[in-house]
Amino acid sequence: MLRPALLLALPLMLAACGKKDEPAPVNDSELGNIADPAITSALQEQIMVDPQLTQMSNKDALRPAPQPYSGMVPSDAIATNRDKIDTSGLMKAPPATAAGKDCPQCAAARDSITLDGLASRQKNARTSQCASALNYSARWATRLPADLPLFPQARVIEAAGNQGGKCALRVVTFSTAQPMELLLDWYYTKAKRGGYSAEHQVDGKQHILGGTRARDDAAYVLFMTSRNDGGTDIDMVASNGI
Repeated sequence: MLRPALLLALPLMLAACGKKDEPAPVNDSELGNIADPAITSALQEQIMVDPQLTQMSNKDALRPAPQPYSGMVPSDAIATNRDKIDTSGLMKAPPATAAGKDCPQCAAARDSITLDGLASRQKNARTSQCASALNYSARWATRLPADLPLFPQARVIEAAGNQGGKCALRVVTFSTAQPMELLLDWYYTKAKRGGYSAEHQVDGKQHILGGTRARDDAAYVLFMTSRNDGGTDIDMVASNGI
């Protein structure tokens, strides 16, 4: 028969055995000594707050914010060159003819999502062949043909090119604050003075100006669309880049 003293000690002994393998509690003050120094430093740094954004947070408001946060597309005055637009001696582009089913450029503009897709659908054989190896970089916008340069004060959105072998292809998407009528006259004048042909077609709201030059099989085409703010969006495909 167990003695009373032993009966009292037995639960304490069993409790001690149950806690034998449990890890010792971690002291929060020691956590910084074993944590990553960079994380510890970041956690201990003061939180940075933008006072202008805090005014827009609309915290605890019962109604939604009066207006959405600003996410406007930058104007054409941003990231544009400051070259002067020379309008002296410009020739007037011919009136547009309605584009029919025989306008592969029109279908290319409608169906293409990328610049190489647009270039590959051009009717000029050399242009379409060179489109298979386009490289994307804004610098190609500065290497358009010398007689068909980038429009002054244009804002380049995307550009691609291929330089190698018989390929000197350039494809550029850009915009300008100038009206489309000026763009048509400016590029029509450049094309005619450079020895190119020039055909002006219209497909819905999009105007297409394009042509070729027989002596070196050069070709170009511009797709222009007027914007509501009076500016113009342009996709340009040209061979014989510099």
